[in-house]
Amino acid sequence: MFRSIPRILVMLFVALLFLAGGGLMFGGPAAPAQTELTVSAAISLKDALDEAKQLYTKDHPEVAIAVNYGASGTLQLQIEQGAPVDVFVSAAPKQMEALEMKRLLLAGTRKELAQNEIVLIVPRDSKLGFTSFQDLARADVKRVALGEPGSVPAGQYAKETLTSLGIYDAVNAKAIFAKDVRQVLTYVETGNVDAGIVYATDAASSGKVVIVATAPEKSHAPVIYAGAVIQASKNPAAARAFLDFLASAQGAAVFRKYGFKTAIP
Repeated sequence: MFRSIPRILVMLFVALLFLAGGGLMFGGPAAPAQTELTVSAAISLKDALDEAKQLYTKDHPEVAIAVNYGASGTLQLQIEQGAPVDVFVSAAPKQMEALEMKRLLLAGTRKELAQNEIVLIVPRDSKLGFTSFQDLARADVKRVALGEPGSVPAGQYAKETLTSLGIYDAVNAKAIFAKDVRQVLTYVETGNVDAGIVYATDAASSGKVVIVATAPEKSHAPVIYAGAVIQASKNPAAARAFLDFLASAQGAAVFRKYGFKTAIP
């Protein structure tokens, strides 16, 4: 009799655990596994994409989205080297086309999402009296922040603009090159440079800078943000669904909130 007591107690204990756990033990219902997506996106999209991600995951709790922000050229190189990415969103067609040429994009998924403008900014307390891009060539302007043209689309557009205006060599001689457009913005905000060239949306996100000029439309290629699903994605259906959301009216509304232009009114 005394030997049987421990076995009875064990059985009662197991039964109580089963009831308390709502049937999770011994083959009961388990919480659904989340689908994880990794998005690599141009850092100039950070504010808009952070909000878009929140909206999407609120309606799709089964999806977890991690976003890797950086210069589009750097992100392109990471993808070419095999980084595990599901969706790529670039600030220029150049990087998207390079991946497409190497067949690293899932066919038929590339979409244009938004557009932007190139602007010249100065610190809010600047006393240099800037009125145009041509002022960058003046002798009293010592330091100008630009994105690295080879890897930062904002730097590429800046170079095109300055070349179109005939002042690229003069400005290049005093350029401070940044790893991405947000670093350009920081240099101007902190007064470490006299001026910088960024996207209009970056300038609008800061109260520490002033826009003094907008680049003429024909002085640079159109600033087009495009997205695509990466061929090596382990969750292509979920990646395509998130990209479709970004291209939808709801996604476009988020982009417009942060100053981007979209094809959807």
